Amino acid sequence: MPRMTIAELLRVSSDYLKTKKIDQPRLSAEILLSHSLDVKRLDLYLNGEKPLTGYEISRFRNLVRRRVAGEPIQYITGSQEFRSLRFAVGPGVLIPRPETELLVERVLKRLSEGGHPERSRILDLGTGCGAIAVTLATILPQAYVCATDISPQALAYARENAKSHGLESRIDFVLGEWLEPFLPGAGFFDVIASNPPYVSTAEWPELQMEVRKYEPETALTAGEDGMDDIRRIISAAPVYMASGGWLFIETAPWHTEKALRMMEATGRFAARERSMDYGRRYRVVEAQLIKTDSS
Repeated sequence: MPRMTIAELLRVSSDYLKTKKIDQPRLSAEILLSHSLDVKRLDLYLNGEKPLTGYEISRFRNLVRRRVAGEPIQYITGSQEFRSLRFAVGPGVLIPRPETELLVERVLKRLSEGGHPERSRILDLGTGCGAIAVTLATILPQAYVCATDISPQALAYARENAKSHGLESRIDFVLGEWLEPFLPGAGFFDVIASNPPYVSTAEWPELQMEVRKYEPETALTAGEDGMDDIRRIISAAPVYMASGGWLFIETAPWHTEKALRMMEATGRFAARERSMDYGRRYRVVEAQLIKTDSS
């Protein structure tokens, strides 16, 4: 009896995923099969007529069952791409989203405008798997980068990702909630960047099932209006920032105006701005600390 080929298995599995209403069923099938076989997706097409063993088919079908049950494909494969870099992810750590790439772009733009970005001192608050910190450390090889998280599990992933990119000696990882691990008044950081939780408790039940079931709620929700952590960061950040430093926060489009008003209300920030993501929705707010006479 002829064995099923790669091309046949892809066709059957993508049709099955489609009936289960899985987003991008063909792409999902390709990612799962390439991961199961430990090959690149291109190899699936270069070797489409290759017959598979019963073990290979069984192993792949187990991954498909996990996806149909709602498990994120990033947790199944153990990785997610962010700005062309590969990051290890898994249960207990938030999966990096494409929207967060905008935050990295805004940081790089402001640093380039200020000159000497390679010597910048950068703090990534709530680093998760380390996507922001590792990306900035990769692009700015002489910058000092520090990253915090309240979750030991998340920091373990962040350290693993820093090591996999050869950056374990370049990033300081600190366990703690937001800015609490640091002494106030030092005025040390040129950049404080954060993608904090910004989902309200009312919105949480409306999120996709796979998000609610698998991703950490504490990394997503922030009180009744979704802005508890943003308030804390905006209020506390100025005393940890260098004169003329920048604060960047990712949030929901409907939170950006309120976040800008919070920044203004501190009386500590001069320039304030919000930027749109690739879906043309406001996503990142940023503000520059007022420069002192000595700067």
